[in-house]
Amino acid sequence: MDGARPARIRGFGGVRIAWLALALAAVLYCEWRFAGPSPLQTNLLALVPRTEADPIAERAVDTLASAMGDRTVFLVSSGDADRAKTAARQFSATLAGTGAFRGIVAELPPFDATQVARFYSAYRFRLLTDADRLALAGDNPALSSMLAAHLYDPLRAGFATPLAVDPFGWLGRWIASLPLSASNLVLEDGMLVAHRADVTSVLVMADLPGSAYEPSVQAAVRAAVAEGEAKLRASYPDVRILRAGAVFYADAGRRASERDVHRIGIVSIFGIALLMLWIFRSPKLMLLGFASTALGIVCALAATMLVFGEIHLLTLVFGTSLIGEAVDYSIQYFVLYLGAGSQWDARQGARAVRPALAIALATSLLGYAVLAWMPFPALKQIACFAMTGIAVAFGSVLSLLPSFLRQPPRRVPRHLFAGAARLASGWHAAIGGWRAGLLAVVVMAAAAPGWLLLTANDDIHLLVQRDPLLVSEEQQVRDAIGIEDTSRFFLVKGVTPEQVLERCETLSAALDAPVGEKRLAGWQSVSRFVPSVRRQDADRALLAKAVFGEPSALRATLVQAGFREDIAEQYSDAFAKNDAPLKVDRWLAQPWSQPYRHLWLGSTAGAGQPGYAALVMPLGAAPDQLPALAELAKGQPGVVFVDKAASVSRLFGAYRDDCGIWLAIALAFVSVLLALRYGLIGGLSVMLPVALAIGVALAAFGYARVPLTLFNWLALMLVLGVGLNYAVFLREGCLRERADLGAVWTGVALSAATTLLSFGLLAASSMSVLKSFGATLALGISVSVLLAPIGMPPIQFGARR
Repeated sequence: MDGARPARIRGFGGVRIAWLALALAAVLYCEWRFAGPSPLQTNLLALVPRTEADPIAERAVDTLASAMGDRTVFLVSSGDADRAKTAARQFSATLAGTGAFRGIVAELPPFDATQVARFYSAYRFRLLTDADRLALAGDNPALSSMLAAHLYDPLRAGFATPLAVDPFGWLGRWIASLPLSASNLVLEDGMLVAHRADVTSVLVMADLPGSAYEPSVQAAVRAAVAEGEAKLRASYPDVRILRAGAVFYADAGRRASERDVHRIGIVSIFGIALLMLWIFRSPKLMLLGFASTALGIVCALAATMLVFGEIHLLTLVFGTSLIGEAVDYSIQYFVLYLGAGSQWDARQGARAVRPALAIALATSLLGYAVLAWMPFPALKQIACFAMTGIAVAFGSVLSLLPSFLRQPPRRVPRHLFAGAARLASGWHAAIGGWRAGLLAVVVMAAAAPGWLLLTANDDIHLLVQRDPLLVSEEQQVRDAIGIEDTSRFFLVKGVTPEQVLERCETLSAALDAPVGEKRLAGWQSVSRFVPSVRRQDADRALLAKAVFGEPSALRATLVQAGFREDIAEQYSDAFAKNDAPLKVDRWLAQPWSQPYRHLWLGSTAGAGQPGYAALVMPLGAAPDQLPALAELAKGQPGVVFVDKAASVSRLFGAYRDDCGIWLAIALAFVSVLLALRYGLIGGLSVMLPVALAIGVALAAFGYARVPLTLFNWLALMLVLGVGLNYAVFLREGCLRERADLGAVWTGVALSAATTLLSFGLLAASSMSVLKSFGATLALGISVSVLLAPIGMPPIQFGARR
């Protein structure tokens, strides 16, 4: 026996070296990842799954989000127009001086309005408005009257075309119909200005030097804006600044999440440390418990970044709360260690606690596996993080901790264990055996009315909750500028660019009619800037028939109206020379097309579907018109209505329904496994506490009139996985040889307390998703541990002497 002890010590030494190597590898990998570009994902939209069946639709969503995400907008407002403009100049100069932005635009360079007319003049015989097309469609169009009406029109201005090029004004009216000023902004003193009531607002636009979700970019922008606002307050205290941009949401979300991580992490660590010190009165056990948990956390962090390439802040916040669950495994080992007293053997202790920990691990992994099944990227990350963390913690408890606890404990909390034994025995006598069935009937009868009151809420904003102050400022910016929300649009696809334009025109004609018994404010489409060749050919044919069919009559009309004969001759001859149709590529090459280029997606070969695509944006659509817009798209080939928020909400609802079914299946599956382990009656008694806990949690939401979300159901899956552990720990502990009921119950109560301390703090998170998780888990786990003695075997126990 004496020779076996050094060999055992050498074996323990090898285990320590192996775990140290794993820990060093995980730490070094994490340090390497954070030393370079930050792997932290702060984009709230990254939480949203890809809901569109069409990959081109998802590409369109990403394109619009990217276009909006790289730009920041400020409105500098004052009751005095001159002060607003001067303040805007000062504010933009301050921002430019900080270097936080790639470019600042407050004053626009001089814009030659005639460049639009010059571009379209080459295609002027192919571009007609609906009104002009109708006027020319008659048998004998009154050309002289049309000419006179244009020549003596007192309102010709702006994009007016030269009379020699466009004597009848057809091109000028077509250009005037373009949505080149689809906002409330006007150009004054080289600045874009909006006037509302007695307030003047000046637009200042800034381009970011990198991603809005990069922490360094967020910090630089936050500092620059704070400096600009401080200087502006000193010079113009009456001036107000409103902001809009993804960078502000990302920064607010990141900082709120970091506060959650620090608050939950610090409170959990100190709370668990105090509980373990109070129960075990041993700093060594407390440090070993945290060492096991730290191994799980750092390995989980490394594994998540290795698998996903990044880690979302939501994952970090949830991962911080994992401390309470991961430490449960070491607590169960410690109470066995203390309960064994002088009879302690480290390896035998590990073997004795292994069945309970294995069952607990399996049920927890089952709960997190459901999260991995969800299509939400952040939930998949949470599942990976949690499954890795608790698996590593499980392995370290069974192999690493025995190497540090080779000697029997010097002190055993006999009085604590004796009191815990009396409490557990008394509570088991009150709710165990045949009384458990009566208790289940009473609980179900009390809960049933609550179940009938349950409602659901699948709103996407439960997942992506934004800072209310920023939302308010963004809405004020939108109202002042007059810009629309771009989250809803029609995706128009075709084999060729021409087919896409034709389908855009067909859709646009339908949007001109009432939609859902109301008319839209308008629509934006690339076909407004570049008509299809079919329409251009039709317009040219109409002009050829109605105007240019008799060149001599046309020249006579022009001369009679006062045009020189050479001008009349040139105009008549130009029709034959200008025959090339306008194409999208030519329009895209114009600098002034930049604000509208997002309407043309171009080739879709990269999305796996050869062809072309464009967007049509409905303007001013009311919520009750959205179903009619979706129905409109179904009746047109190649057209899909995309409403990302509605798509995600529908997905939430579908998976919420599925989760209820999966939870029932999981309950049945775990019941079978427990029956195989403990027998039919024993398995049901172990399952009953967590089943009642789920029922009570659902009833509580019904009575409180709190709508159930997908995330409540996901939390209930974790209640099953985590809450079942307490009845398993209690039953397995009672079935061990020379079991100490007091030590077992102390371990169960301490495990529940640490888990509640961590997961319960999620209810105070700034993220609504985690609030739902935390509240549901806290309630479910509380009821589970309270009723856990139902699962105790029907035998007598006594504390070890």
